[in-house]
Amino acid sequence: MLTHVWGLLVHPNREWKQIHDERETITHLYSHHVLEMALIPVVCAFIGTTQVGWDFGGGHTIQLNYLDAFFAGVAFYVAILVAVGFMGSVIHWMAQRYSNPPSRRRCIIFAGYVATPMFVGGIVALYPLVWLCLLAIIVGLCYSAYLLYLGIPNFLDIGAEEGFIVTGSTLGIGVLVLEALLAVTVLLWGYGAKLLGIDL
Repeated sequence: MLTHVWGLLVHPNREWKQIHDERETITHLYSHHVLEMALIPVVCAFIGTTQVGWDFGGGHTIQLNYLDAFFAGVAFYVAILVAVGFMGSVIHWMAQRYSNPPSRRRCIIFAGYVATPMFVGGIVALYPLVWLCLLAIIVGLCYSAYLLYLGIPNFLDIGAEEGFIVTGSTLGIGVLVLEALLAVTVLLWGYGAKLLGIDL
Protein backbone atom coordinates (compact mmCIF):
# COMPACT_ATOMS: atom_id res chain seq x y z
CA MET A 1 0.00 0.00 0.00
CA LEU A 2 1.30 3.47 -0.92
CA THR A 3 4.60 1.93 -2.05
CA HIS A 4 5.46 4.70 -4.51
CA VAL A 5 4.88 7.79 -2.37
CA TRP A 6 8.38 8.01 -0.92
CA GLY A 7 10.00 7.20 -4.25
CA LEU A 8 8.07 9.89 -6.12
CA LEU A 9 9.07 12.47 -3.53
CA VAL A 10 12.75 11.46 -3.23
CA HIS A 11 13.86 9.81 -6.51
CA PRO A 12 11.05 10.42 -9.03
CA ASN A 13 12.94 9.43 -12.20
CA ARG A 14 13.67 5.94 -10.88
CA GLU A 15 10.17 5.61 -9.43
CA TRP A 16 8.46 6.53 -12.70
CA LYS A 17 10.39 3.77 -14.47
CA GLN A 18 9.39 1.28 -11.80
CA ILE A 19 5.72 2.29 -12.03
CA HIS A 20 5.97 2.02 -15.82
CA ASP A 21 7.18 -1.60 -15.59
CA GLU A 22 4.41 -2.68 -13.19
CA ARG A 23 1.56 -2.46 -15.74
CA GLU A 24 -0.86 -1.33 -13.05
CA THR A 25 -4.65 -1.17 -13.51
CA ILE A 26 -6.91 1.77 -12.66
CA THR A 27 -8.66 -0.33 -10.00
CA HIS A 28 -5.32 -1.09 -8.34
CA LEU A 29 -4.27 2.57 -8.54
CA TYR A 30 -7.41 3.73 -6.76
CA SER A 31 -7.52 0.95 -4.18
CA HIS A 32 -3.80 1.13 -3.31
CA HIS A 33 -3.00 4.80 -3.79
CA VAL A 34 -5.67 7.37 -4.61
CA LEU A 35 -8.35 6.32 -2.10
CA GLU A 36 -5.85 6.42 0.76
CA MET A 37 -3.91 9.51 -0.32
CA ALA A 38 -7.08 11.53 -0.96
CA LEU A 39 -8.03 10.94 2.68
CA ILE A 40 -5.05 13.02 3.87
CA PRO A 41 -6.46 16.47 2.95
CA VAL A 42 -10.03 15.42 3.76
CA VAL A 43 -9.34 14.00 7.23
CA CYS A 44 -6.89 16.76 8.10
CA ALA A 45 -9.39 19.42 7.01
CA PHE A 46 -12.11 17.71 9.08
CA ILE A 47 -9.91 17.76 12.18
CA GLY A 48 -8.70 21.30 11.52
CA THR A 49 -12.13 22.81 10.92
CA THR A 50 -13.77 21.10 13.89
CA GLN A 51 -10.97 21.29 16.48
CA VAL A 52 -8.99 24.42 15.54
CA GLY A 53 -11.10 26.38 13.05
CA TRP A 54 -10.10 28.52 10.11
CA ASP A 55 -7.91 31.40 11.20
CA PHE A 56 -8.25 34.54 9.09
CA GLY A 57 -6.02 36.66 11.32
CA GLY A 58 -7.06 39.32 13.77
CA GLY A 59 -8.28 36.70 16.24
CA HIS A 60 -11.22 35.70 13.99
CA THR A 61 -11.58 31.90 13.91
CA ILE A 62 -14.46 29.89 12.46
CA GLN A 63 -15.15 26.29 13.49
CA LEU A 64 -17.66 23.87 11.99
CA ASN A 65 -19.63 21.26 13.87
CA TYR A 66 -18.93 17.58 13.20
CA LEU A 67 -21.95 16.96 10.98
CA ASP A 68 -21.36 19.90 8.63
CA ALA A 69 -17.65 19.14 8.43
CA PHE A 70 -18.41 15.47 7.71
CA PHE A 71 -20.73 16.18 4.78
CA ALA A 72 -18.35 18.80 3.39
CA GLY A 73 -15.53 16.27 3.70
CA VAL A 74 -17.46 13.55 1.86
CA ALA A 75 -18.23 15.93 -1.01
CA PHE A 76 -14.60 17.09 -1.11
CA TYR A 77 -13.37 13.47 -1.15
CA VAL A 78 -15.64 12.51 -4.05
CA ALA A 79 -14.57 15.64 -5.94
CA ILE A 80 -10.89 14.68 -5.54
CA LEU A 81 -11.51 11.14 -6.84
CA VAL A 82 -13.39 12.48 -9.86
CA ALA A 83 -10.70 15.12 -10.51
CA VAL A 84 -7.98 12.44 -10.79
CA GLY A 85 -9.95 10.57 -13.45
CA PHE A 86 -10.79 13.80 -15.25
CA MET A 87 -7.14 14.91 -15.37
CA GLY A 88 -6.14 11.48 -16.69
CA SER A 89 -8.71 11.84 -19.48
CA VAL A 90 -7.39 15.33 -20.27
CA ILE A 91 -3.82 14.00 -20.57
CA HIS A 92 -5.08 11.16 -22.79
CA TRP A 93 -6.93 13.60 -25.04
CA MET A 94 -3.88 15.86 -25.43
CA ALA A 95 -1.56 12.92 -26.11
CA GLN A 96 -3.60 11.87 -29.15
CA ARG A 97 -1.58 14.27 -31.31
CA TYR A 98 1.48 12.00 -31.06
CA SER A 99 2.20 8.97 -33.22
CA ASN A 100 2.11 6.45 -30.35
CA PRO A 101 -0.27 7.90 -27.73
CA PRO A 102 -0.61 6.21 -24.33
CA SER A 103 -3.85 4.49 -23.37
CA ARG A 104 -6.47 6.16 -21.19
CA ARG A 105 -5.62 3.65 -18.45
CA ARG A 106 -2.00 4.74 -18.35
CA CYS A 107 -2.95 8.42 -18.40
CA ILE A 108 -5.32 8.05 -15.42
CA ILE A 109 -2.66 6.10 -13.51
CA PHE A 110 -0.18 8.84 -14.38
CA ALA A 111 -2.56 11.55 -13.10
CA GLY A 112 -3.09 9.65 -9.85
CA TYR A 113 0.62 9.55 -9.09
CA VAL A 114 1.27 13.12 -10.26
CA ALA A 115 -1.23 14.33 -7.63
CA THR A 116 0.83 12.75 -4.79
CA PRO A 117 2.50 16.01 -3.60
CA MET A 118 -0.88 17.74 -3.49
CA PHE A 119 -2.27 14.92 -1.35
CA VAL A 120 0.70 15.02 1.03
CA GLY A 121 0.45 18.82 1.28
CA GLY A 122 -3.06 18.38 2.69
CA ILE A 123 -1.47 17.69 6.08
CA VAL A 124 -1.31 21.45 6.71
CA ALA A 125 -5.12 21.53 6.94
CA LEU A 126 -4.70 20.17 10.48
CA TYR A 127 -3.94 23.75 11.46
CA PRO A 128 -5.93 25.70 8.87
CA LEU A 129 -4.19 29.04 8.58
CA VAL A 130 -5.13 30.53 5.21
CA TRP A 131 -1.58 31.64 4.31
CA LEU A 132 -0.13 28.25 5.33
CA CYS A 133 -2.65 26.34 3.21
CA LEU A 134 -1.96 28.58 0.22
CA LEU A 135 1.78 28.02 0.64
CA ALA A 136 1.27 24.25 0.78
CA ILE A 137 -0.87 24.38 -2.38
CA ILE A 138 1.83 26.34 -4.24
CA VAL A 139 4.63 23.99 -3.13
CA GLY A 140 2.53 20.90 -3.94
CA LEU A 141 1.57 22.29 -7.34
CA CYS A 142 5.21 23.05 -8.19
CA TYR A 143 6.35 19.55 -7.26
CA SER A 144 3.41 18.00 -9.13
CA ALA A 145 4.51 19.99 -12.20
CA TYR A 146 8.01 18.57 -11.75
CA LEU A 147 6.62 15.01 -11.53
CA LEU A 148 4.52 15.71 -14.60
CA TYR A 149 7.55 16.86 -16.57
CA LEU A 150 9.68 13.87 -15.51
CA GLY A 151 6.90 11.33 -15.93
CA ILE A 152 5.89 12.16 -19.49
CA PRO A 153 9.04 10.62 -21.03
CA ASN A 154 9.60 8.02 -18.28
CA PHE A 155 6.02 6.75 -17.91
CA LEU A 156 4.02 7.85 -20.96
CA ASP A 157 6.90 7.30 -23.41
CA ILE A 158 6.47 10.71 -25.02
CA GLY A 159 9.69 12.54 -25.92
CA ALA A 160 10.84 15.31 -23.59
CA GLU A 161 10.49 18.04 -26.23
CA GLU A 162 7.03 16.90 -27.28
CA GLY A 163 6.12 16.34 -23.65
CA PHE A 164 6.86 19.93 -22.75
CA ILE A 165 3.67 20.99 -24.57
CA VAL A 166 1.64 18.31 -22.79
CA THR A 167 3.18 19.39 -19.46
CA GLY A 168 2.28 23.05 -19.94
CA SER A 169 -1.25 22.34 -21.11
CA THR A 170 -1.92 19.77 -18.39
CA LEU A 171 -0.57 22.09 -15.73
CA GLY A 172 -2.83 24.91 -16.93
CA ILE A 173 -5.93 22.71 -16.88
CA GLY A 174 -4.82 21.20 -13.56
CA VAL A 175 -4.69 24.65 -11.99
CA LEU A 176 -8.25 25.28 -13.16
CA VAL A 177 -9.39 21.94 -11.68
CA LEU A 178 -7.60 22.78 -8.43
CA GLU A 179 -9.31 26.17 -8.31
CA ALA A 180 -12.66 24.45 -8.87
CA LEU A 181 -11.95 22.03 -5.99
CA LEU A 182 -11.00 24.93 -3.74
CA ALA A 183 -14.14 26.82 -4.76
CA VAL A 184 -16.31 23.79 -3.93
CA THR A 185 -14.56 23.47 -0.57
CA VAL A 186 -15.07 27.14 0.27
CA LEU A 187 -18.72 26.96 -0.75
CA LEU A 188 -19.30 23.86 1.37
CA TRP A 189 -17.44 25.37 4.29
CA GLY A 190 -19.32 28.65 3.87
CA TYR A 191 -22.62 26.76 3.81
CA GLY A 192 -21.69 25.04 7.06
CA ALA A 193 -20.75 28.37 8.61
CA LYS A 194 -24.05 29.84 7.46
CA LEU A 195 -25.95 27.01 9.13
CA LEU A 196 -24.12 27.88 12.32
CA GLY A 197 -25.18 31.49 11.98
CA ILE A 198 -21.61 32.75 11.46
CA ASP A 199 -21.31 35.93 9.42
CA LEU A 200 -18.60 35.57 6.78
